[in-house]
Amino acid sequence: MRRLRISPNQRFLQHEDGKPFFYLGDTAWEIFHKLDRDDIRHYADKRAQQGFTVVQAVCLAELGGLRVPNREGHLPLHDNDPTRPNEAYFRLVDFAVETLAARGMWTGMLPTWGDKFCKMWGEGPVIFNPENAFVYGKWLSDRYADAPILWILGGDRPATDAFEVETVRAMAKGIRAGKGGHHLMSYHPMGENSTTKYWPDEPWLDFHMLQTGHVGPRRLTEEWIARDYAHKPTKPVMDAEPPYEDHPRMNSDWSSFDGYHDDLVVRQAAYGAVFSGAHGHTYGCHPVWQMHRGGEPVNRARRTWSEALDLPGAWQVGHLRRLMESLPFFTRVPASEIVLDQPSERLERAVATRDAEGSYAMVYTPVARPVSVDLGWAKAPLALSWFDPRSGQHGPSQQLDATSRATLAPPPSGPDWVALLRPKS
Repeated sequence: MRRLRISPNQRFLQHEDGKPFFYLGDTAWEIFHKLDRDDIRHYADKRAQQGFTVVQAVCLAELGGLRVPNREGHLPLHDNDPTRPNEAYFRLVDFAVETLAARGMWTGMLPTWGDKFCKMWGEGPVIFNPENAFVYGKWLSDRYADAPILWILGGDRPATDAFEVETVRAMAKGIRAGKGGHHLMSYHPMGENSTTKYWPDEPWLDFHMLQTGHVGPRRLTEEWIARDYAHKPTKPVMDAEPPYEDHPRMNSDWSSFDGYHDDLVVRQAAYGAVFSGAHGHTYGCHPVWQMHRGGEPVNRARRTWSEALDLPGAWQVGHLRRLMESLPFFTRVPASEIVLDQPSERLERAVATRDAEGSYAMVYTPVARPVSVDLGWAKAPLALSWFDPRSGQHGPSQQLDATSRATLAPPPSGPDWVALLRPKS
């Protein structure tokens, strides 16, 4: 598989031969820890079929990762010492990385979950310091030098005090010093935060990640992405943890919940992010990230991981990837300024993107309502078609008579739709 690079305009990811790479991530934090080889094959087959390109996974897992052996009976470290990785444990990690690669997927590899360097909550214990973080980072880098890897530091934690900052920097330096230092690198922050806050201009960080999180009904992903898109210096941006499908809709302090996030929220977050300038997007499913098998779940998971693989949002995000890959890729820019007369309710506002060279514009409406659009960007008469984000199907094309402004009425079924505007052929 070809290596990944940042595009020349600093907005996208691409293969080293210049072909576009759309980061469509799935969240499988516990795959190395809780799945056996047959499970890994089953998971990889399904996610490849659904169109995912990246699987985000953690070497030192959150849920008892230093205390509970993996499915082959091995712990990741000898005596919880990051300078003494357990070869037997990492053979299963190798298998997972190779299995995903054989199906065309990259591994977004987190060397550790964040509680191992920043306790705050969770089991921990804190085992990292700047010295052993460098050693462990270099060891991983050497081991996965030739694998299709993206490095993701952090793990749902901030980096605010000097110890945490220097520990993360040391791990990044260790990775860069190893043979796999050429792989792209980012950082997974805690909820409702972004790497533009913690790491505004770190040389080791190739692209920014934010986490809008799981507080309901949903966060305004499009506003958060727009903020990070405007951050300088310019780097690609993405939401690495939006609301997970089938995750409880939590209140602000996580003391209670009101129902579960569904596929509509998944689509609203995904299209809101990408149309606002994100280079890609991560999907998550609550039973899948924790690889829930039954018994006591984390935070009210109500299905097993294998049952949850087929939830509708997991199929629908693949339609977004294929839509973006079907159009000019590297000239895409946010364009919500072309949407006129937005509603006062911010969660109902449409979001738009277009080709800077004028070959298309798209408007995503998260609710069933007509959208007024400024057509001043167009260089020729336009045709309109509607794209169904549930099925991935395009409706028939119709000519627009208007030349300066048009009101676009989506089909009656829905609620959400994508209006695709292109020069009339």
